[in-house]
Amino acid sequence: MNIILLSGGSGKRLWPLSNDIRSKQFIKLFRDNNGDYESMVQRVYRQITEVDPLAKVTIATSKSQVSAIHNQLGDKVSICIEPCRRDTFPAIALAATYLHDELGVGLDEAVAVCPVDPYVDNTYYMAVNKLETLVAQGTANLTLMGIEPTVPSKKYGYVIPKSTDSISDVKEFKEKPDKETAKQYISQGALWNAGVFAFKLGYLIDKAHSMIDFIDYHDLYAKYDTLTKISFDYAVVEKEPSIQVMRYSGEWKDVGSWNMMAEVMSDKVKGNVTLDETCENVNAVNELDIPILIMGCKDMVVAASTDGILVSDKERSGQMKPYVESISTDVHFAEKSYGTYTVIDAQPGALTIKNTMKAGHQMSYHYHERKDEVWTIVSGTGRTIRDGVERTVRPGDVVTITAGCKHMIIAETDLSLIEVQVGNELTLRDKIICDR
Repeated sequence: MNIILLSGGSGKRLWPLSNDIRSKQFIKLFRDNNGDYESMVQRVYRQITEVDPLAKVTIATSKSQVSAIHNQLGDKVSICIEPCRRDTFPAIALAATYLHDELGVGLDEAVAVCPVDPYVDNTYYMAVNKLETLVAQGTANLTLMGIEPTVPSKKYGYVIPKSTDSISDVKEFKEKPDKETAKQYISQGALWNAGVFAFKLGYLIDKAHSMIDFIDYHDLYAKYDTLTKISFDYAVVEKEPSIQVMRYSGEWKDVGSWNMMAEVMSDKVKGNVTLDETCENVNAVNELDIPILIMGCKDMVVAASTDGILVSDKERSGQMKPYVESISTDVHFAEKSYGTYTVIDAQPGALTIKNTMKAGHQMSYHYHERKDEVWTIVSGTGRTIRDGVERTVRPGDVVTITAGCKHMIIAETDLSLIEVQVGNELTLRDKIICDR
């Protein structure tokens, strides 16, 4: 299988655990086959490779998510980076040209596009595998997966097939309806549009060339910010005459809110949380180093991180986005390719951060123009490089870095350090990457 996973998200839906850097697919609320916590992106990758160990997975995502993907999946997948957000059609077009020009995928090969964040079982990816088989047969230019509805939902678009067969030509598409209209669609055999498409790579690249003036992947990447923001549904799917849909009736949940996440997360509570015996239908996640006690609550979700604290009725949690958007704070937690970054204190002119690093990983070699740093090694061993001079560091060692000094640290074992930044501009814009 050639699979493009679309990994977007603004980090508003599962606040405060999600943020502009850490979208919901990176939060570890599930358990893998060994009982260890895993994120949605880790779960999806595991499921794909259980169905097809030889699957070639490419994640189309923004630059802000690359470190988290490397942190959680290492080098197992290829990554197609979008220079900016331009909706799903430009993202898929860029990823398709990346597959062909950078990875050497043939124009006659089948490719499936899936979102990275549904909660499904392995039958879903077996169905994706079947989609690619249908593409290879050449009976239609585009093949969709349609989810058999369980309720007349107004959250999804609908696909109206021409027949009730397991595979059918598509009659028409319908926008997100009200509940009564959704009932009418379902009575006609309508399916939820799950955003899963399959096609021959050449078809999509030809379609992209017909709509965008570009030469190859690098040219498309260079002019990406000029592209029109448009969804794949509007740009391609709803205009394609040669299109079919395959029914899928297995487990599928769109985890788009805390209410839905509470239904599928592996444990009712995670972290240092105590529920008293009168609590009913309460889920809580605590990422702080302090205890949370919940008493007498019903139908609620509680989530705490260094970015904030949420206490909400489960049903009401689906309406949190405008309130979260009004909360203006800097990101206090991020996954880096080397480990994690957690702000533990912030005040004017000073920022205190805890960095944890995995053995064998390193920070980039860089410098800052407007801030000084002081590192205190808390645990583990490693090597620092400052302006080309290497030094071994151990617990208790202090490393002083002045503005303009090129520096990095390499973790020989799992390592943690406290970093204090002092200066007038304590932002990532003051980080300049350089060669060693």
